Amino acid sequence: MRDSSFLHRGPRTARPSARRLVLALVLPFALAAASAAPPARAAGLNVLLVTIDTLRPDRLSCYSTRYLKTPQIDSVAGRGVVFERAFSHAPLTLPSHASILLGAIPPAHGADDNGMRVVPRGAPSLQRTLKAAGYDTGAFVSAFPLDTRFGLAEGFDVYDDRYPARAAAALDFPERPAGKTVDAALDWLAARKGRWFLWIHLFDPHAPYAPPPPYDSLFAGDAYSGEVAYVDESLGRLFRAVADRGETGRTLVVLTADHGESLGEHGEMTHSYFAYNSTIWVPLIVAVPGLRAGRAKDPVGHEDIFPSVCDLLGLETPGTLRGRSVRPALEGRRLEPRPIYFEALEGYYHRGAAPLRGVIDGPMKYMDSPIPELYDLGADFDETKNLAPVRDVAPYRKALGELLRRVAAPSGSSVRQADRETIERLRSLGYASGPAAPAKKEFGAADDLKTLLPLEQRLIQAGRLAHEGRPEEAVRLLEGLIQSRPDLTRAYSKLAELQYSLGRPEAHLAAYERGALANPGSFPMVSSFGIALVEHGRFARAIEVLRRALGLFEEDPNVWGALAEAYWKTGEFEKAEEHFGRALALAPGDAVINGNMGNFYVAWGLKTRDSGRIDRSFALFERALATDPSLASVHNGLGGAWKIAGDPVKAVASWEKAMALDPGYDLPVYNLALASLESGEKSRAEALFRRYLALKGDAISAAERREVEGLIAECRK
Repeated sequence: MRDSSFLHRGPRTARPSARRLVLALVLPFALAAASAAPPARAAGLNVLLVTIDTLRPDRLSCYSTRYLKTPQIDSVAGRGVVFERAFSHAPLTLPSHASILLGAIPPAHGADDNGMRVVPRGAPSLQRTLKAAGYDTGAFVSAFPLDTRFGLAEGFDVYDDRYPARAAAALDFPERPAGKTVDAALDWLAARKGRWFLWIHLFDPHAPYAPPPPYDSLFAGDAYSGEVAYVDESLGRLFRAVADRGETGRTLVVLTADHGESLGEHGEMTHSYFAYNSTIWVPLIVAVPGLRAGRAKDPVGHEDIFPSVCDLLGLETPGTLRGRSVRPALEGRRLEPRPIYFEALEGYYHRGAAPLRGVIDGPMKYMDSPIPELYDLGADFDETKNLAPVRDVAPYRKALGELLRRVAAPSGSSVRQADRETIERLRSLGYASGPAAPAKKEFGAADDLKTLLPLEQRLIQAGRLAHEGRPEEAVRLLEGLIQSRPDLTRAYSKLAELQYSLGRPEAHLAAYERGALANPGSFPMVSSFGIALVEHGRFARAIEVLRRALGLFEEDPNVWGALAEAYWKTGEFEKAEEHFGRALALAPGDAVINGNMGNFYVAWGLKTRDSGRIDRSFALFERALATDPSLASVHNGLGGAWKIAGDPVKAVASWEKAMALDPGYDLPVYNLALASLESGEKSRAEALFRRYLALKGDAISAAERREVEGLIAECRK
């Protein structure tokens, strides 16, 4: 949902995307509370968990010196154990972090897709276990895939996800640079007096690769490595702060990545599509005070981190965990062989592809798909020779099936369903309801990810064309993809965002509508279409479509917030207030939703002459700006609130700020023009009114144009 505005005056001109959409379902997990009893023996160590998004091991010089030096991370490796064969269970941000913090693989914890899943409440987690043991717990994340709404915040005293509300470009995730995330973490750390658990997540190596100076010039031909170098420098400040506190010798450090990056290997440019080692092989460094540095060769997985930390601290490990402690490897001993599960389901959920699941069993890696793959990682870690055509894969397929049967649909789990009222309401409108899932159940070679790779490459190419300033080529490419594969929902979303960024509201709507019609059970498509309808003022249709989206899933704050705005603009203020409340209950710190609700209270207060509603808006605006001070619409709305409250000086200051932040935003220009006219600054008022007309362009109605021209005439008197 994009931001709404104070003194809305007709159609808005095209504006940048406010927030990557939330698309979520809740899946099962065996719920069991972490023990609240004090540990039998506490090691007294702090815990620092560092996760670096999209980081290949070969970009750390403790793994390879081919690309760059990473002295700060190497300093941790120099006093810790470097695991040479650590694997992620999925090449996606949320699933991997859920596996790290919950000590489970995706089929057990259920959060198997970015944005499409929510970690179940009450699940045993590393943060809840450490909190119960008396630790202060703080998390500082850098991008939307780990937003509070996805469920990982439970157990943290502070879960700081104050990344910008809007992405820098239409097809990107909003993210916070490493330096700012480290700053926030250091502020929290400075106030700690006892034992602490700090998790810091840095997103910078994720595409698009745009390192800040001087790394942009130092790595002009390898921007990805430049991002890694910048992250390494930023982490140096964190490690020095721990040392300055005298706590390096009392802090257990775990550093890993959620997944890697293909960079063209196997035909994949980024990640999430395949599950080759280029994206599921990850760095893992564990530094334990009192244990010698070294290297470990035995394969381990993300699910092993939680039980390992418990073991090292002397804490009881929740009995539901399948992961195991890697302490023997830290002490120089061998680990017993055990299969490591992995999956890549993004293509299944969003591209109409067959699911990809697999297992690493000793030196062998098996990938189960319509065209199966088998690799001997001991001899062929880069996976260049598929042995499946000449080897019997039945034993590996059986082992994978047995592993999945042991962990899937655990006792006590449940699937989140819409409530009865919602189901009946949607049925009365002719809609089906229930969790969204791909309708196709049988797959052949034509659905294999390898077969569909050319489509994926064209999707990536479209994004690259858009970033290079060639949007029309990107549009044509996406249209061709949709024609050849109508179930490729990502193509509709990318096309819609591109059309929006080009200032084409009808084409923006049409792309989402086509996606929703072709994929009626897809929550991403239905919810995106409904939110787009709100953005373009089609409120009656939006209410219908968003109610349909809530039948597919009812815990998306963006859908509740968009529906609230639709009710507001159709005059149903009580319903709007209720729906804004539901949105903020799911995402209390969301800058856009807080700002929109603040604007709503200003509008409602004006309509009813109720100063109490105006007063309520201030806290909402302040909360929004605390998360993202760059939102021009919030400053504009705050200016309106100050104006009504009788403080024109603060009103003008807020509108000036809004105009400075977004020179193309028309409403603060209009509000400043009126304020200038009222204060007798007629020449400035005229200039601002003319600027407002220029910004509105053809979007202004004849009646409003006459009104503004009348005000210009008044300026000349």
